Amino acid sequence: MTSQIYHLIAFLVAAVVVLWTTPDVKNIGIKSGRVDKPGDRKVHQRPMVRLGGVSIFAGTITSLVLIWWLGGFGNLPAEKEWQIWGVTFGGLGFFLIGLADDLLNLSPLTRLLMQVIVASGAWKAGVSIDFISIPTVGIVDLDWLSLPITVIWLVGMVNAINWIDGLDGLAAGVSGIAAVVMLVVSLFMRQPAAALIAAALAGAALGFLRYNFNPAQIFMGDGGAYFMGFTLAAVGVIGLVKIPAFTAVLLPYLILAVPIVDMSAVILARLRRGKSPWVADKRHLHHRLLNAGLSHRLTVLFIYSLTLWVGSLALAIAGIPSGIAYAWGATTLLSYAIWRVWKLSRQQS
Repeated sequence: MTSQIYHLIAFLVAAVVVLWTTPDVKNIGIKSGRVDKPGDRKVHQRPMVRLGGVSIFAGTITSLVLIWWLGGFGNLPAEKEWQIWGVTFGGLGFFLIGLADDLLNLSPLTRLLMQVIVASGAWKAGVSIDFISIPTVGIVDLDWLSLPITVIWLVGMVNAINWIDGLDGLAAGVSGIAAVVMLVVSLFMRQPAAALIAAALAGAALGFLRYNFNPAQIFMGDGGAYFMGFTLAAVGVIGLVKIPAFTAVLLPYLILAVPIVDMSAVILARLRRGKSPWVADKRHLHHRLLNAGLSHRLTVLFIYSLTLWVGSLALAIAGIPSGIAYAWGATTLLSYAIWRVWKLSRQQS
């Protein structure tokens, strides 16, 4: 069986498991009263179950375990197989933190402390940024800086995905698009271990959209957002950052630029106003687009187009055949989306 077949199986199995289990998770959430109630910062108008992350996690892990059982890990070097299990157990840790927050409403400090501990464990398991490649300088070994830089990257992406989870289908769609791009880039750069995880996550995220796109029937909650954020960040580390080429090191940051820039801009805006960066407000990109007059769906689709655009740039930079054509096509789509946003904002003013 060729390795590409394993990636296809990983994608399809994850999607099927999510499609199959999400209605049951929703029913359990309704019966147990585990719902997210409407509020000042929230867009939804009725209580919503926020345990969809259980299905996303189950779909991804079931898919990877099945691939392992079928022998899909057999052709991988021992180091790469160990990295897959490092990502898997790290994802479990972050999923449990998010699930605990969904059920128990943990304090921000408690969540952050637990996230740092799990990220440090993932670093110990091989999900680590050990060097950076700088043009004209070459490879720079990070030595003791590897741990803090890796933890900042992993924890930062976990919270970046969680922070954009403010509209129906937004975090799942952005994560799904990013995972598909990482899958393609990882395969092109001959990183099958990272590609397997990306395929499983892409299937789970896109399968979840069946129930999460506007109007949503269920939310992924912090459990789902934390799991997807960590897994995307970890795939970037084991599949791209570890390649000793400057362009490869840049790719994860480019593919995930939308949530990264959104979180960074919000933090800077809060600090400029003298507020804590962890105090929630309505300064995220999706809030601004809604305020400009865009509908819920159009806002989500516009951010999808942004994510697809930066993903296409990553394909072009990676040197994938027809990557430049994909970038031009995504640029055309984004230009049209920007024109629609501009036109609607003018009508509202």
